[in-house]
Amino acid sequence: MVNREQVINALSTVMDPELNRGLVELNMVRDLEIKENGTISFTLALTIPGCPLKETMASDAREALLALDGVKQVDITFGTMTDEERERIMPQGAMPLPKLSQFNKVEHVLAIMSGKGGVGKSSVTAMLAVALNRMGLKVGILDADITGPSIPRLFGLPSGGLRGSDQGILPSITKTGIKVMSTNLLLQDENLPVIWRGPMITGVIQQFWNDTLWGRLDFLLVDLPPGTSDAALTVTQQLPLQGVLLVTTPQELAAMVVKKAVGMVNTLGIPMLGVVENMSFFRCPDNGKEYEIFGPSHAGEIAKTGGCEVLARLSIQPEITRLGDAGQVEQAVLPEFADLAERVERLASLLPPPKEPKK
Repeated sequence: MVNREQVINALSTVMDPELNRGLVELNMVRDLEIKENGTISFTLALTIPGCPLKETMASDAREALLALDGVKQVDITFGTMTDEERERIMPQGAMPLPKLSQFNKVEHVLAIMSGKGGVGKSSVTAMLAVALNRMGLKVGILDADITGPSIPRLFGLPSGGLRGSDQGILPSITKTGIKVMSTNLLLQDENLPVIWRGPMITGVIQQFWNDTLWGRLDFLLVDLPPGTSDAALTVTQQLPLQGVLLVTTPQELAAMVVKKAVGMVNTLGIPMLGVVENMSFFRCPDNGKEYEIFGPSHAGEIAKTGGCEVLARLSIQPEITRLGDAGQVEQAVLPEFADLAERVERLASLLPPPKEPKK
């Protein structure tokens, strides 16, 4: 059984991201209780009510304590400092509301792009996010398919589920902790159409990036709609995009359209991580043979045009369709996505820092 000193030492390593000081040093850990069954409980006293980083701090604290031998569960409740307590750590008086830039620390911003509709960009985005999350990375999804969003349905997120705060928009969070921003989360009915012209679509994408409390993320995946116009231009020119992952299917027609997206990315000088060919083949469960239902692969041609690699050829998986329709995509376990996530993480770490977006 752990003792109080061990618990305090572990919590001393957990920081308030905005103040860059430890939770213990700031006297934010209150009512600490260590139970014989391996449960640790305490109150986390926040500097301001509704602090947008409370879940980040709680997650970091829980992770630090569960690393101790004998700790099986961590229960955290939230409280708030008094004005006097806040003044003691902020001598100038009550802490002002910080800017979003102080909260949002996103390491890698990657666009999932095709140019061609119906190739499974959203499914690839969702499954890649799940795989990266399983690696212990903090992941978010910005659904830039404003008029045809499908990310919330894949994760089972309810319509109208977004909330605001004094600091910005709070993204929805999936069961496993992936943060999501999408127009379908703004609507009371997911079946309502979004009938907007280009400038409005551009403005919403910018707002999703600028006004959302993403917090600390290792990866923000941007799910782009088909085409190479408004939404794609906004993401490539207004967000600090570090690289692009291209999704295609085997048909020669798909390859032709995706090559247009390759041309756009090359023209804008954005690094290409690689090509993912979705629905490459169907593996028969009876005999294990692979059948190229949509014809031979053209992924190599696209990769050559883009000066990158083919990162994955994904098989047709009816299970993904079933789980996605049920809003349970996080339950899917596919080895090829685990391999893809590892390759994406490695390649992203080698990319140059993203350019400052145009104002």
